[in-house]
This record gives sequence, C-alpha cells and structure tokens, in this order.
Amino acid sequence: MTTTCRALLVEAFSAGPLGGNGAAVVLLEQPASARWMQSLAASLKQSETAFLWQTSEGQWSLRWFTPSCEVALCGHATLASTLALSHWGLLAPGTSLAFASRSGPLAVGLCHERSGMASIELPSEPLQPLGCPESLAVLLGSEPLAYWGSELGYRVVLVNPGLDLTALPNPSDQLMGADRQGLVVMQAMATTSNQTLLGRRCDYQLRFFAPGLGLREDPVTGSAHALVAPWWSRQLGRSSVVGWQPSARSGGMLCEVLTPTSVRLTGTGHCLWDGTIDAGASGCDPSGWQVCKRG
Repeated sequence: MTTTCRALLVEAFSAGPLGGNGAAVVLLEQPASARWMQSLAASLKQSETAFLWQTSEGQWSLRWFTPSCEVALCGHATLASTLALSHWGLLAPGTSLAFASRSGPLAVGLCHERSGMASIELPSEPLQPLGCPESLAVLLGSEPLAYWGSELGYRVVLVNPGLDLTALPNPSDQLMGADRQGLVVMQAMATTSNQTLLGRRCDYQLRFFAPGLGLREDPVTGSAHALVAPWWSRQLGRSSVVGWQPSARSGGMLCEVLTPTSVRLTGTGHCLWDGTIDAGASGCDPSGWQVCKRG
C-alpha cells in the first residue's frame, strides 16, 4: 500500500478558524493496520484522527483514534470526515451517505443552507441513574443534582446552573474509576446567557473530561451531546435542543432527537490545513474496523 496519503485538519463544530475540536482526517486507499493508524494518531496529536477508505462496493468505512487508543464512537471526527469528503470533491452539497463504523452505520449529509455545514446521526443510550461518588462532589465543589452511567461508557453529572462551568478547574488528574473513561459535566444554560448557535439560543452546556482515553479535556464532543440530548429534549418538551461546550476552544451543535436512541447533530467546521502525509509502511488489514478491540 502506498505510504503517501491525503490528509487535512478540520476544526469541527466551530464557526471559524482556531475554535471547535480539531480532527485530522486521513484518506486511505485500503484498510491499514491498527498499529500504524495508532502510531500516526499519536504523531498528529489531535483529539481524534479519523481514517477513511472506500471498499470495492463503494462503501465508506471509518475508524477513529485518539493519541493513545482507538474509540468506538467519535462525533466531531465524523463531522470532520463528512466535511473532508466535501473538500476533496467526493460528496456534493445536499447529498448523504452512511459510514461503516464500530458503532454501526452512521448516516451523514452535507447541508444546502451553508457552506461548511453538515449533519451526522449518532446512536444514543439511556442514562442509568447512579449514586454520585463523594470524591466527585468534592472535585466539583458543588453537590450534583443527578449522576448517571451509560452503555457508551461515559458518566454524566448534572450540576446547578449557578456553578460557573467555564471556570471549573480541570478535574482530570483527580478522577477515579469509571469517571476517567469519560465524564460529562452539564448544566442548564443560565437564563441571562446570550449564547446562540445557528440562529438559536443555547439550551444547555457541558464540558467533557476523559483522561482514560488520553484526553484531559475534549473541546467539543459530539458523542457526549448525542448521549444527553434526549434527556434535555424531555426536560424542555422539544424534539430539538442546542448544546454548547465552553472549553478553551468552544463550540456547539443543534441536536435533533430522531428516536430515543438516535440523534442528528448539525454543526459547522473549518478546514485549517490540507496536504499529504508520508508515515512509512502502513501494512494492510483486509477485514478493516471489525477486528479492532474496544478503545
């Protein structure tokens, strides 16, 4: 397999440059070895590196790697991959396709309304109420309103709207147990907030910490919003809500609840750079994403 691959960096869920969540997207001629993909992701040092290739039947396959491990689902790198196909002239505005992934087929599409805007459909999981660890309440400096687990592996904690989420010190170094694999800290948007996205006022905001996945803080996390959007939808009595992520590289998305276990996320992205990568012999994995272990 040739070692020179087309690649670009997309800042996903950002309205312009130098915001949102960065994802490198690498276009492969055929499936590469997991070891090579992991090594390249470690070198690129993005929250996620996405690898795309097309089968002989025309099916697009997609895998995601953090700098330290492969993951089963990544929203912002899926949005980035959709925008990358558009940038390379492989997907036209107003058209859609389904990526084959570890989380099953993921429907994506390019929007007509605005250049650089796309939608992706991600699976969601019911939130499972749990008792909040006392150590987490101490880290947050506030007694949580609720705490849940999920089949996705993320833990979710609801905090009072009065807590300054933007100023919350990063708790990653002190997180313990399952919280290390992904902790969503969320709250209702303050009534005094004027934060808007795609012409709508934001309904809630969250931050996401996952030191167990090599991410002390993920800037804008599609899978986290897909997980919690159905809960916010029920609370607000609407089929769509707008989520915001007030990280150092803030961004957000429109979340439309299609079913209790399926959410469509719509957001924009910016292509920061476009080029080629020569990363040595990549090997070949003819069975693709199906052979990988849970990240």
